[in-house]
Amino acid sequence: QVQLVESGGGLVQPGGSLRLSCAASGFTLDYYASGWFRQAPGKEREGVSCIGSPSDGTTYYANSVKGRFTISRDNAKNTVYLQMNSLKPEDTAVYYCAAGPRCSDYLSSYNYWGQGTQVTVSS
Repeated sequence: QVQLVESGGGLVQPGGSLRLSCAASGFTLDYYASGWFRQAPGKEREGVSCIGSPSDGTTYYANSVKGRFTISRDNAKNTVYLQMNSLKPEDTAVYYCAAGPRCSDYLSSYNYWGQGTQVTVSS
């Protein structure tokens, strides 16, 4: 069964950190580009970060998270991570991971999606 499962979300104070994980099963994640997206209440889903397939290991970040978030992959664990530091209240959203042939801002470019994990940044 092809599946992406996110974990690591939770409640954190402003300035805190969280590490999200996206574990794949049923397919080899490092054959794909992996992206992180987020959706806040009442807003559209937006791209946060992406890491290309091994043939293109380029990483991409939304301007709003540059310098604070880091995407990485562990091929042995078939998992992609999003390290989030210096979190702000505006980072509050449901975070989704996705896998597709290449990094893209278009949601339809991704073949597989996880169910999402809630991140809440609040004091």
